Amino acid sequence: MGGGDSPAKEPEAAALEERLLPAAAAARSGDAGAGSGKGGKWEKTYLDVLGVCCSTEAALVERLLKPIDGVRAVTVVVPSRTVVVEHDPAAVSQSHIVKVLNKAGLEASVRAYGSSSGVVARWPSPYVVASGALLLASLLAPLLPPLRWLALAAACAGAPPMLLRALAAGLALDINALMLVAVAGAAALGDYAEAGAIVFLFTAAEWLETLACTKASAGMSSLMSMVPPRVVLAETGEVVSVRDIGVGTVVAVRAGEVVPVDGVVVDGQSEVDESSLTGESFPVPKLPPSEVWAGTMNLDGYIAVRTTTLADNSTVARMQRLVEAAQNSRSKTQRLVDSCAKYYTPAVVVLAASVALVPLLLRAQDLKRWFQLALVVLVSACPCALVLSTPIATFCALLRAARMGVLIKGGDVLESLGEIRVAAFDKTGTVTKGEFSIDGFHVVGDKVDMIQLLYWVSSIESKSSHPMATALVEYSQSKSIQPKPENVTEFRIYPGEGISGAINGRQIFIGNRRIMARSSCYTGPEMDDHKGASIGYVIVDGDLVGAFSLSDDCRTGAAEAIRELRSMGIKSVMLTGDSRAAATRAQQQLGGVLEELHSELLPADKVGLVGGLKARAGPTLMVGDGMNDAPALAAADVGVSMGLSGSAAAMETSHATLMSSDILRVPAAVALGRRTRATIAANVVVSVGAKAAVLALAVAWRPVLWAAVLADVGTCLLVVLHSMLLLREPGTGSWRRRGGEPEACRATARSLAMRSQLDGASNGGAAAESSQQGPGGGSKAGCRCCQKSSEPFEQEHSAVVIDIPSADAKHPRATAKGDATGCCSAAREACATPTTVTSVDCAPRGCCGGKGKGDGRVSARTSCCSNGGGGAARDSPKKAGKGCNARCCSSGK
Repeated sequence: MGGGDSPAKEPEAAALEERLLPAAAAARSGDAGAGSGKGGKWEKTYLDVLGVCCSTEAALVERLLKPIDGVRAVTVVVPSRTVVVEHDPAAVSQSHIVKVLNKAGLEASVRAYGSSSGVVARWPSPYVVASGALLLASLLAPLLPPLRWLALAAACAGAPPMLLRALAAGLALDINALMLVAVAGAAALGDYAEAGAIVFLFTAAEWLETLACTKASAGMSSLMSMVPPRVVLAETGEVVSVRDIGVGTVVAVRAGEVVPVDGVVVDGQSEVDESSLTGESFPVPKLPPSEVWAGTMNLDGYIAVRTTTLADNSTVARMQRLVEAAQNSRSKTQRLVDSCAKYYTPAVVVLAASVALVPLLLRAQDLKRWFQLALVVLVSACPCALVLSTPIATFCALLRAARMGVLIKGGDVLESLGEIRVAAFDKTGTVTKGEFSIDGFHVVGDKVDMIQLLYWVSSIESKSSHPMATALVEYSQSKSIQPKPENVTEFRIYPGEGISGAINGRQIFIGNRRIMARSSCYTGPEMDDHKGASIGYVIVDGDLVGAFSLSDDCRTGAAEAIRELRSMGIKSVMLTGDSRAAATRAQQQLGGVLEELHSELLPADKVGLVGGLKARAGPTLMVGDGMNDAPALAAADVGVSMGLSGSAAAMETSHATLMSSDILRVPAAVALGRRTRATIAANVVVSVGAKAAVLALAVAWRPVLWAAVLADVGTCLLVVLHSMLLLREPGTGSWRRRGGEPEACRATARSLAMRSQLDGASNGGAAAESSQQGPGGGSKAGCRCCQKSSEPFEQEHSAVVIDIPSADAKHPRATAKGDATGCCSAAREACATPTTVTSVDCAPRGCCGGKGKGDGRVSARTSCCSNGGGGAARDSPKKAGKGCNARCCSSGK
C-alpha cells in the first residue's frame, strides 16, 4: 500500500544528491553549463600534499590556490593530507597547481584517478636524511671539536622546508615560524647541537606523522580505487574509459572483475561480493534483472550490465563525496578546540616574550637560562596536537564506519551517537524484512467479483514502491491478473494511511482503517487482525468492496541488535503506523526485547513521540526506511536510514545511512561513537598534559629545548597513532574485518538461502527441496558427509561452507547438490569433489587437511574456524587458495 513506510526509489535520487551535496550538484551543472565563464568544463583534481599538518597549512593552501584564475573551489582534508581542487583545466592545469604549492614547500603531487594515495611508502625527504646524518656526525665533537659545527650545518640542511612554508604564510605565528625562532635562538645562545636536534626531530616527526596519517586514510583512498578506470563494451569488446560510458551502455563484467558503474544485469548470472559498499562479506546471487553497484566484485560468472548512471554519479562516487563532506564538517568539540587555539598561541607568545624581557629589564642573574625558558615556552605555543586531537579521531572513525557499511554525515553525528540513551525503530522494512505475504483476500458484500477487484488493486498498487504494494501485485499475478498502471489516473499517496487512484471513472482507495474515513466510508465490518497480520481495505466510490490481510517477519539479527543496545544501557522502542496486533506480533517474534510499543501512528505522531523520548530519556536515535519516517529521522538526535533499500527522502533527512539491511550495524555505530568520544578526550588530555609537563620540567629543573620540540611533534604523532586505533575491530588486534565472526555465520546462512532460491527457480524447485531436507534427508538427520549427527549451530558451531569457483575453475558456477559426498573419506582426492552445502546444521568437516587438486573454491569462513585451514577465506577471492586449503571446516585443520 502507498501508506506506511513507503520507500521511494530512483526518481528522487538526483534531487537527493542535489540537496545533500550542493557542491557536487553545482559541479555537474557547471559541466553542462558555462563552466568558468570561458565555456570550460569543471573537473576535480586530487592532490597528496605532505606539507599539510594542521589547520594553519590548510589556510595557507587556500590562500595560495583560490586567487588563481580558473580555480572555483579548494577543499583541504587535513587528516589525510589531501587537497581537492575544482578547476577549469582549460584555464589552469594540474601541473601549475602543483608548482604553486611546491614553491611554498608543501610537497604536492597529483593523485591519479582510481589510484590510492601514493605517499605510504615514501622515504624521508633529502632534508631529513641530510639533517640526521650531519647531526649524527656532530656527536663525535668530544673527540674532534671542529665537528660541533656539523650540528649547525644539520640545522641549516633541514630548515629550508620550514623556511619556505613560513615565508609563504607571511611569517604568521604557525608551527614553522615558531620552530625557526627556536632554532635561531638556540644557535644565538651557542647551543648548536640543540639547534640541529630541533630541526631533525621536527622534520623526522613530521615525516612519521605523514606516514601515519596516510595509513589512516587508506580507506578514503580505497573509495577511489574501487572502480576500474577502463571497461569493456559487451557488444564490441572495445576497451574504453569508465568516464566515457553513458547511461544505457551495456558493459561486460567477467569473473574476478569489479563492476564499473551502477546498472542492471541483462545477461548471464553470477554471485557478487558487495562488502565494499555494505560491509557484508557474503556473495549475493545476480541474474536478470538484478541491480548491481559500482565497486562490487563479480565472483564466479559472466554478466552483462546495462548502466543506469554515469561514473561520476555512481553509488561509490556519491559515497566518496559523502565521506569527504563529512570529514570537512567540524564537530562541536572541534569548534571549541579551534576557538581556544586561536587565542592560545598569541597568549603563549606574549608569555614567552615576557619571560625573556622581564628578567633582562630587571637585570636578573643567569639570563641564558631565562632565554632558554622563553624558547621552551615559545615552542609550547604551537597547538598542533590539540588542534589535531579531534579531526584525526573523527576522520578515522568515519572511515571505520564507511568500511563497515555505515555512512555518517559528520563529526557532530559521531559525537551524538556516543550519547544515545534511547533507540526508536520503525517496523516495516526496518525491524521486519518488508517482504509481505498475502494471508487472505476477500470480497465484501459481493458488490464486485474477485477478478475485477484484483485488477483494480494491482493496477493502482503497481504505481507504488511500498513492500505491501509489491506483495499485492505479485498475488494478483499469481491469479493470472495482469496490472495496467497506465489506466490509473489521479494517483495519490497518503503517508500512514494508503493510496488512491481512479480507473474508468471509479475512485478507489486502498489502505488501512484510516483510509476509510478519507474515502467517506464510515461503515464496515469489524475485522480483528488475524494472528497479528496487517489488515487492508479496498473502497470503491465510498463503498467497502474488499479486505485483505498481510504478514511480515522480523529481520535476522533484529532481536540481537536490540539486546546489544540494551546491554549498552540504551532503551529500545517501536514506532509504527501498523496496527497494534501487527506490532505485538513483531514483539513476540523478537522475544519481547522491546520496552515500548507505539502503533497506528501518523508521521506527525512519530515526530511527537521522538520529541517526548528526547525530553524524557535523553538523546534519541531513530531508525527507519520509509518516506513517512523522514520527519522523525530529522527530529531525532541521530536519524539512521536503511540505505540501498530505503527511500531517498529518508536518506536525505537522516544523519547516518546503513548501506545494507543488517540492523546489527546500529549498535556497532553507537559503540563506535562512544569509542570516538573517549579517543578525543584522551587526545586532548595527552596534548595538553605533554606541554604542561615540559613547562613544569623547565621551570623546576632546567629548560631543555629539544625535549620541548620532541614533546610537541611527538604528541602530534601520538595523537595520530592513538586515533588510528579506531580503525581496528573493537576487542581484537585486527585492522581489517575478519570473516570469522558470528556475523559471517549469519551472512553465510543468508547467502546459502539466496543461492538455494536461485537454483530452485532455475531447476524447478529440486534444489530447494534438497535444501529443506538437508544432506541427511531431514533437518534432524545426521550429516551423511561425516556420518555424525548434526546439532544446533549455537551448540556445535558447525562450519558453513560456500563453494565459489575461482577464475581458473572448470565449472563457471556451482550447482546446489543435496549430497555432500566424500568429505571425510581417507582418500584425499575426495576433497576435490565439487560440493555445495545448503544446510547450516550440516556442513562438511575435516576436509582441510590435504592438498587436493580441486576446482579452486573459496569458502566464507565462519567463527567456528578460529584456527588454520580457512585463512585464505579471509582474503579477497583473488587471493584465496585452491582446493581443500581454501575450505573451512570445524576441525580447523
